[in-house]
Amino acid sequence: MKYESLNVLREKFLSFYESKGHLRLPSFPLPPENDNSLLLINAGMAPLKPYFIGEQVPPRKRVTTCQKCIRTPDIERVGKTARHGTFFEMLGNFSFGDYFKKDAIPWAYEFLTKVLEIPPELLHISIYQDDEEAHQIWLDTGVPDYRIYRMGKEDNFWEIGSGPCGPCSEIYFDRGIERGCGKPGCAPGCDCDRFVEIWNIVFTQFTGDGKGHYEKLANPNIDTGMGLERLACVMQNVSNIFEVDTIRNIMLRVCEIAGVTYEGSAADKDVSLRVITDHIRGSMFLISDGVIPSNEGRGYVLRRLLRRAARHGKLLGIEGPFLSDLCDTAINESKGAYPELEEKRAYIKKTISLEEERFRLTIDSGLSILEKVLEKAKADGKTVLDGADVFKLYDTFGFPIDLTREIASEQGISLDEEGFSDLMREQKERARKARAELNGASWTDDSYAAIKELPATEFTGYTEYASDGEILCIIADGEATSSLHAGEAVIVLDRTPFYGEGGGQVGDTGIIKTATGEFAVTDTKKTPEKQYLHFGHVASGKIELGKCRAEIDAKRRDSIKRNHSAAHLLQAALKKVLGDHVEQAGSYVDDKRCRFDFTHFEALSAEELEKVEDLVNEAILADYEITATEMPIEEAKKTGATALFGEKYGKTVRVVRMGDVSIEFCGGTHLERTGKAGLFKILSENSVAAGVRRIEAITGTNVLERLKSRDELIRTAAAALKVNNQEDIAVRAEAMSEEIKALKKTIEQMNTKSALDSLKEKAKDAEIINGIRLITATFEGLPSDALRNAIDSLKSDESIVCVLASVNDGKIIFAAGCGKEAVKKGAHAGNILKAAATITGGGGGGRPDSATSGGKDPSKLGEAMAKVKEIISAL
Repeated sequence: MKYESLNVLREKFLSFYESKGHLRLPSFPLPPENDNSLLLINAGMAPLKPYFIGEQVPPRKRVTTCQKCIRTPDIERVGKTARHGTFFEMLGNFSFGDYFKKDAIPWAYEFLTKVLEIPPELLHISIYQDDEEAHQIWLDTGVPDYRIYRMGKEDNFWEIGSGPCGPCSEIYFDRGIERGCGKPGCAPGCDCDRFVEIWNIVFTQFTGDGKGHYEKLANPNIDTGMGLERLACVMQNVSNIFEVDTIRNIMLRVCEIAGVTYEGSAADKDVSLRVITDHIRGSMFLISDGVIPSNEGRGYVLRRLLRRAARHGKLLGIEGPFLSDLCDTAINESKGAYPELEEKRAYIKKTISLEEERFRLTIDSGLSILEKVLEKAKADGKTVLDGADVFKLYDTFGFPIDLTREIASEQGISLDEEGFSDLMREQKERARKARAELNGASWTDDSYAAIKELPATEFTGYTEYASDGEILCIIADGEATSSLHAGEAVIVLDRTPFYGEGGGQVGDTGIIKTATGEFAVTDTKKTPEKQYLHFGHVASGKIELGKCRAEIDAKRRDSIKRNHSAAHLLQAALKKVLGDHVEQAGSYVDDKRCRFDFTHFEALSAEELEKVEDLVNEAILADYEITATEMPIEEAKKTGATALFGEKYGKTVRVVRMGDVSIEFCGGTHLERTGKAGLFKILSENSVAAGVRRIEAITGTNVLERLKSRDELIRTAAAALKVNNQEDIAVRAEAMSEEIKALKKTIEQMNTKSALDSLKEKAKDAEIINGIRLITATFEGLPSDALRNAIDSLKSDESIVCVLASVNDGKIIFAAGCGKEAVKKGAHAGNILKAAATITGGGGGGRPDSATSGGKDPSKLGEAMAKVKEIISAL
C-alpha cells in the first residue's frame, strides 16, 4: 500500500466524488445552523439534515464534503488512550433522493481499491442482518461471501439523536493477524485491534424521533461517513491518530516546547502530549468558526479544551504561555484545506493567548485552594469531595468542575456530583426568579395558554405606521377578559404596525384606538408562535374586543430606524477596519442609541474609532438606497449576507442591503436611504466579556441634541474663563493651568519653609534617648520631596533620628533619616519605617541613613510614632 498524507487523502476523496457528479461543499461551521438538537456538529451528515428530511432543497442531489466535527462526551479519556480525540474530520458523500445502494457500494469499493490501491483481501464488510439487497450488491462488486458479515441493529443501524437514520454497511480494514486477539471467532466487530472500521455507508430510509419511532422518508438517501484521521492511520500504517503525519507534527512541536519525547505509552507525559495536541486542533477550529471562550454552551467547550491543554502544559513543566505559539504549527498543517485558519490566524492566536493568561490567574489561585481541600479530605479519611467545596471552587474562584474532577481523580478522590448539582440548581433558580421579577414575566405562566391558540399576528409595520385591525384577546391580571375599563393589560391584534422586540430592536410604543376608548402601548413583544403582545394600560374610556386602529409613535420609530440602520453600517465598518474576524455578538437599538457588541480581543485605538466613525458617516452621506427582500435562506446565503452568529433562521429570511456597503439577514425596521440617518457619533467603546467589545453610538436628532449640549458647555466654560471669543478657550485654559501650577508651587514652598522652620525649633528641644536626639512630626499636605528635603537638612546633626509623616488625600507619606552617630548606635531608618508604616497598613524600608514609605490609615499615626520611640528606646 502507498503512504498518503492526511491532506492528500482529503483531496483525493473529494476529487473522486466530484468525478461522480457530486458538488463539493466546504465544511459547515462547527456551531450548527438552525438546529437546536446539537451543541456542535458531531457528524458529517449533521449539517445536511434539512436536505435529508426535505425541509430545504439541496444545491445538488449529489454532495461531497469533508466536515469538521467535535465530540466531547469522552473528553476525560482523551490522552489516557491513543484512540480518543475531540476533534476529527469526517469525509462524506451524500445522495438526496438520487442514487442508492447499487451506486454507493461499488463507488466506495472503487475508491479504496483503485484510487488508494488497498488490496481487496484486506477489506471486510458488515451489513444489517436483514439487508439482502446490500448483500447481493457486495457480492456483485467482487467481495466474496466469507468476507461479508451480518450484524444486528446495535451495530448496523445508524442514528444519532433525532433525525435521518437507517440500516448501514461498514467497511473494515484488516490490520493483520498479529494485531488480533487470537480467538477463533475474531472478526469485524471484535474488540481487539485487528479490524478497523474505516467507512460507514448509511442507507437513510427513515427519520426517527430519537425515542424508537421511525417514519419512512419519501425518497431514500445515502449518507456516507469515513473518519479522515482513521483512514490516514490505515494508509500510513500507524496504530493511532496521534501518529498520523499532520497530527504528529503538532505533537512534535509540543515535545520541542516541553523538552520531552513521545513514547506512545500510558505514562503521564504521553497523556499530556496527546491532550494538548488534540485540544489545540479543536480550539483553533472553534475560534475560527466564531466561538469565544465562556462559561456556557459551546463557549464552555472551547474554554474547557484550552484550559485542559494549559494545565497539561504545566504538568509537562512548560513555564509560561505556549498554546498561542503551538497554534501556528496547527494552523500550518490545515490551512490548505481551511483557508479561514490563515485569514484569522492573528485573531485565533490572540483569543487563545488571552484565555491562557486568564486561566493562569485562575489556576494559580484555584489549585492552591483545591490542594488544601484535598489534603483536608484525605486527612479526614474521606474519598469523596464535598459538593459545597466543589461548588465554592467553581462559583467563587472560577475553577472548572471538570478540572476539579480530573485532579481529584488523580489522587483517588471522587466528587459529590449530586451535591454540586443541587447547589447549581439552587443558583439557577435564584437567577431565574430574579429575571422573572426584573422582566415582569409572571403573567406568561397561566395566561399564555389563552394566547398561543390564536392565529399569528400579521405585521404591517414595514410599510405602515397605522393599521386597522381587530382586538382578538385582552389579558388583565393573568386572565382573559372581553373588556377593560382601567389598569394594565396585554392586547393581541390580528394585524399590527407595532414591531415586537427582537433581533436587538426594542418594541414599538403608541396607541390603540377603539370606538369606546384608547389603550396606551408602552412595549411590544412577540411569542414564538408570532402573536404580537401589546403591553400597556387603558388611557381613556374602555377597551373591548373587536375593531380598532393601531398607531405607533412615528417619531420614536424613525429614531429607532436611524439607529438600527446605523448598526448595520457600523458592523461593515468594523470588519473593514479590524478584520473579518469581527462577528456580531449582540445588539440593542432604541430611539436614544445604538449599542453593538462584537468579537474583538483588544480595545480600539483612537485612530481606529475615528476610522470606523468616518466610514459610517461616509456611507450615510453617500445616501445609499436600503432594500429589504424576503428570499429562501439558501438563496440568501449565496448573496454573501451576514447572519447573526448563533441565530436560528427559518426557510425564508429577510435580507437588508445598503448599497454595496452592507448586506445582512435582519427582520427589523430600517430607513429607506442611509442619508436619513443624518449623522453618526460614537459615544463609547469598552469591554463587556472576554473577547467581546461594545460600541455605543447615536444618530440623527440625538447627535444634534449632543451638539447643542456641547455648545452650551462651551458657552458656560467661556463665561467662567472670562473670554469673549470661544476660540480662545483652550489658550485661556492653558494659561490658567500654568498660573495654578505656579501658585501651587509657591504654596508648597511656603508650606515647606514653614515646616522646616517649625522642625528647626523642635530640634532644639529634641528628646534624647540612649544618646540619640529623636524628632517625630506629622503634617498635612506636604509633598514627598519636601519631607526628604527636611530629612536631609536635619540629619546633618550626626546624633539625630528624624521620622516625618504627611497626610495627602487620605494617604500617608513617611520619611526617615538617621545621622552618622545614630547609625553607629544601631539606628536604621529603613527598619524604623518598616515597623511604623506597617501599623498604618503600609510597608516599605530603605537605607540605614535614609528611607521613605507609605501608609493607608491616618488614624494610626500616633501609634506609629510611638513605635518609633519604642525602637529607639530598645537600642
